[in-house]
Amino acid sequence: MDYRTLGGSGLKIPALTLGTATFGGGSDFLRKWGATDVAEATRLIDVSLELGCTMFDTADGYSAGLSEEILGQAIKGRRDAVIVATKTGMPMGPGPNEIGTSRSKIIASCEASLKRLGTDYVDLYQLHAFDALTPIEEMLTALDALIRAGKIRYFGVSNYSGWHLMKMLALADRHGLPRPVTHQAYYTLVARDFEWELMPLGLDQNVGTLVWSPLSGAKLSGKIGRNRRPPEDSRLATDASWPVPEDRLYAVTDALEKVCAEVGRSMAQVALAWLLARPTVSSIVIGARNEAQLRDNLAACELKLTAEQTAALDAASAIPPAYPYWHQRRTMMSRNPPPVM
Repeated sequence: MDYRTLGGSGLKIPALTLGTATFGGGSDFLRKWGATDVAEATRLIDVSLELGCTMFDTADGYSAGLSEEILGQAIKGRRDAVIVATKTGMPMGPGPNEIGTSRSKIIASCEASLKRLGTDYVDLYQLHAFDALTPIEEMLTALDALIRAGKIRYFGVSNYSGWHLMKMLALADRHGLPRPVTHQAYYTLVARDFEWELMPLGLDQNVGTLVWSPLSGAKLSGKIGRNRRPPEDSRLATDASWPVPEDRLYAVTDALEKVCAEVGRSMAQVALAWLLARPTVSSIVIGARNEAQLRDNLAACELKLTAEQTAALDAASAIPPAYPYWHQRRTMMSRNPPPVM
């Protein structure tokens, strides 16, 4: 396993993190991803630790806290051997204060997560989505209080726009408060919007990226392709995956299949290996319904693509930059160079 720094912190984390949204299956939507129970989760944790994957990502919003409970039971007795990340901000009930990232919600949610996880601290606490109704200073002071109390070690954000994240960083610096060290974001071969603004921001501000859904809702798992339809019992056959235009999807799977034939690896491993070589990526959050799938995904760390293979995947997945980036590159490329991949 390759180990990298957690964004701008000094903490070393594995390049692949096991995501636990499949633990519990507490809603119709999440059951389409998986419904891993305690025994199954414990086995997945065993395999992860055996292969050097020591970080586990969850959220209070996954199955209304059930994912955290199952993870807590699965790591019981070996807390010092693992890195735990969780998130808050998604709805946890019908009340007006059970959603968002107000000071009240952040502190109460953290206390509840610690209880469900069976631990007295979380290594990485993340704001799951941006809350435009709460002042950022309020979020920052609440997170600072949790750090000072020893209940969280670091904090990050997820699904922020570039200006949301930059404003938080600037306000943290202005008030002498801890900065977010990571941004958990959606980034895959079929969805490269992340590269226009969030990647340059991460490079400039030393914010690491935790990638969620790196296989685009299993679309790059190898189960589908130009001439292969999804199995009827798979997540892909439901609405629990992310929409991708077919022409883009099949251009990417065609290119992936060629590289797979050259390296003798699975499509998932090749797609993950491409991501592991991208700038700012601290870790990729992978999901797994079973041990075989987990072992296959974790093996991606051993794969290094050649420059030619990377270029082929880059070309197949390329999309035109959004405005104003296409204008900057067309008129002022020498003054606005894109990130070096």
